[in-house]
Amino acid sequence: MPSCRSVVSINAASSLGLVKNNRRIIICPRPLQWADIRRGEVVTTRLYLDCVGGAAGDMLLAALISAGADMERIASQLPRCGVTLRTERTERHGAGSTRVIVDTHADDHPHRHWSDIRQMIDSSAMRPRARQLAHAAFERLAHAEARVHGVTPEDVVFHEVGALDAIADICGVAIAVDELGIDQITCSPLPLGHGTTVGAHGVLPLPAPATLEMLRQVPVRGVEIDAETVTPTGAALITSMASSFGRCPEMRLLAVGSGAGTANFEAIPNIVRALVGESPNRIDEASTPLVLETNLDDLNPEFVPDVVAACLSAGASDVWTTPIVMKHGRPGVTLAAIVPPDAERSVAEAMFRHSTALGIRLRRSEHRWTLDRQFYSVEVDGHSVAVKIGILDGDIVNVKPEHRDCERVAEYTGRSVKSVWMTALSAAERLLPN
Repeated sequence: MPSCRSVVSINAASSLGLVKNNRRIIICPRPLQWADIRRGEVVTTRLYLDCVGGAAGDMLLAALISAGADMERIASQLPRCGVTLRTERTERHGAGSTRVIVDTHADDHPHRHWSDIRQMIDSSAMRPRARQLAHAAFERLAHAEARVHGVTPEDVVFHEVGALDAIADICGVAIAVDELGIDQITCSPLPLGHGTTVGAHGVLPLPAPATLEMLRQVPVRGVEIDAETVTPTGAALITSMASSFGRCPEMRLLAVGSGAGTANFEAIPNIVRALVGESPNRIDEASTPLVLETNLDDLNPEFVPDVVAACLSAGASDVWTTPIVMKHGRPGVTLAAIVPPDAERSVAEAMFRHSTALGIRLRRSEHRWTLDRQFYSVEVDGHSVAVKIGILDGDIVNVKPEHRDCERVAEYTGRSVKSVWMTALSAAERLLPN
C-alpha cells in the first residue's frame, strides 16, 4: 500500500497559459501537455463516467486518478484541513481497480454551514477552475438539502457531507477534472439501490432524500442491492459537472481508469470507470439540433423563469420566450428551446411538467453554427468568476464573465453586479494579447 501523501501548496496562477497556434492565441485553462491544439483545429477533451456500481465521491476520485490525474498535485491543492490521500489496488468481481483512502489527522466535527465550506475552498491552493467546480457541487447539494428540510441554502448544515473526507473527495474530483483538462462530461444512467441508512437526522430511506432531489431529470435504473449506491457527494458532483447522460460519446480513447467503492456488492462490481478521450470540434461541422415550441396564453408570468430553468436542466442548449397574440386577441408567449436530439424527450417532459402546455411542436433545424468555447476563471476580491471565451478559427472573438458568478460575488462583497462583471472582464482582458 502506498504511503500517505503530504499536503503542500502550489501557485494557483500557474494554471493559465497562452499557447501560440499559427500566430493565433488561444487561452488554455489547463496544463500544456493537455492543450487541445491539433494542426490548427481545437479538439474537445471528453470524460465518460461509466457508473457500473453507483457513484460516490471517493469512487469518482479514484477513477480519475487511475485515468491519469496526478495524486500529488491533487493533494497539494486540497483545502488545508489536515487530510492526506493514499491509494491502494483492489479487485471488484476479479477486475483490478483503484481505491482512494482519505486519512484525517485532526478531530473532525462534521457539522458545517455552506459558508464554512466556501471559505475553506476559497482559501485553498485550488486553481480557479477547480474552485468553480467544487463550489458548483456544494451549491447543488445545499439547494437540495434546503428543499428537503424547508430552510434556505445559507441555513443548511452539512453533516456527513460536511466531514473532512467528504470535502476532500469533492474538492479532489474538481482538481482532477481540472488537471486532466476535461471540457465535457457525459455520464451513464445511475444505478439506484434500496433500503435504509442511519444519518444525523435518524433512519433515512435509500436513495437519501437529498440525493433524489439532485437526481431530478437524470436517467436512473433500479438494482437489487440493499445499500446506498449513489451518495449525496456522488450525485452533487455528477449533476453539477455532467452536461449529458446516456451512452459513451464518439471520441478517440486516450485513457481508462477504474475507481472502486468501499463495499463489494455481489450483484454488480462496485466501480466507476472513467474514459478520457478527445474529438474534433471544428466550426464547420454541421449539427442538426431540434427546436421545441409551444404557445401559451394561460401561464402565470411568474412561472416563466422556472420553466426556462427546468428546460435547461433537462438538456436544452438555449430557451427563450417571445410575446405573441393568440386567438380571440389573448396575449401569450411562445416558449421555444434548442435541443440536442438525445435530449428531446427530457426537455419535452420538462415543458409539460412545468408549464401549462397541452402540445409541443417539433422542427428540425438544418444546422447550427457554433464557436469553439473555452472556460477559465479570474479572481475578483478573492472570489472566482468563470469567464467564457468564444474562438473562431483560433481567434478569440468573445470574452464574457458568467453572470451567475458575478451575482454570487456581488452578494458576498456588497459590490454591484455590474462592478464585479466589469472587474472580471478587465482581469480577463489583461491576459489577452493586445
